[in-house]
Amino acid sequence: MTTALSPSAAPALVWCLSEGHAGMETQIVGLAEALGLPHVVKRVRARRPWDWLPGRLWPFPLKAPTADSDPLTPPWPDLVISTGNVAAPLAVAIRRASGGHTRLVHLQNPKLPLRLFDVVIAPRHDRLAGENVVETRAGLHRVTPAKIEAGAGQWRDRLAHMPRPLIGVLLGGSNRRYRLDARSGAALGASLAAAAARVGGSLAVTPSRRTGAPALEGLRQALGDRPRFIWDGKGDNPYFGLLGLADHLVITADSVSMISEALVTGRPVHVARLPGRSKRLGRFVDDLVADGYVRWFDGRFDSWGYEPLDEMPRIAAEVRRRLGW
Repeated sequence: MTTALSPSAAPALVWCLSEGHAGMETQIVGLAEALGLPHVVKRVRARRPWDWLPGRLWPFPLKAPTADSDPLTPPWPDLVISTGNVAAPLAVAIRRASGGHTRLVHLQNPKLPLRLFDVVIAPRHDRLAGENVVETRAGLHRVTPAKIEAGAGQWRDRLAHMPRPLIGVLLGGSNRRYRLDARSGAALGASLAAAAARVGGSLAVTPSRRTGAPALEGLRQALGDRPRFIWDGKGDNPYFGLLGLADHLVITADSVSMISEALVTGRPVHVARLPGRSKRLGRFVDDLVADGYVRWFDGRFDSWGYEPLDEMPRIAAEVRRRLGW
């Protein structure tokens, strides 16, 4: 368990600077929590003409945020933990405005010279190298064994009637690289139903905020009469319950966050391909396959084991070391 920084060493003011994307914001907030640091979340977007330019070309970066962005004004923070192509140049500008006082930790490739940051935390699939780069196998997150245990306790009785093995299905959604629509949802549902039938198991499905209604309905119809539970979005979300109770987890390939969170469980994680292509995300899964953590879903529910993977304690300790805390 990560211990908090002593009051004498802790930065007094910490900003978590993000563009408001939930999957990325949770990583920087999780890091601040793992460091034991009180923090303020600052969400920013860039207005024209800044949003047309790469961050390295921004003139007067602190004038770039839109009117509805959170204010970036003094007192300047002691530490900025940032993520995203908009947040990176703003973090650098904050350091300059502070006279060099503000320390900078950035998650993922900042697409700026790495020397501008104290620490850059980059996933291995970004293939980023430098003296101040800390590499991760999976994404950072806020999932803990305690949260999973609590979710399992909340859902154990509600899912007790489901035939074993219980297959938890965590759905993402369409993005710029992948497509999860009615057709691909139906294809996934048919494959899941057939694979579950071969092992006599049942399916428990939870959609995310990005899962479209047509995709979910296509999957629902394709499951046929296979025993299943599909969360309707009302009441308690079974997400942590499925992480704690499922014998197998199937996760769509679009979501680095859900795949990374599932690796805390030590249970078999099957990644379901979707129409589309992402070189980065493909490398992410392929690297985890090579390391024995996950497998591409091939219509079977084979079992394997691995040491649960939670990058946050290691990364928090490394950030402390590099910042001299």
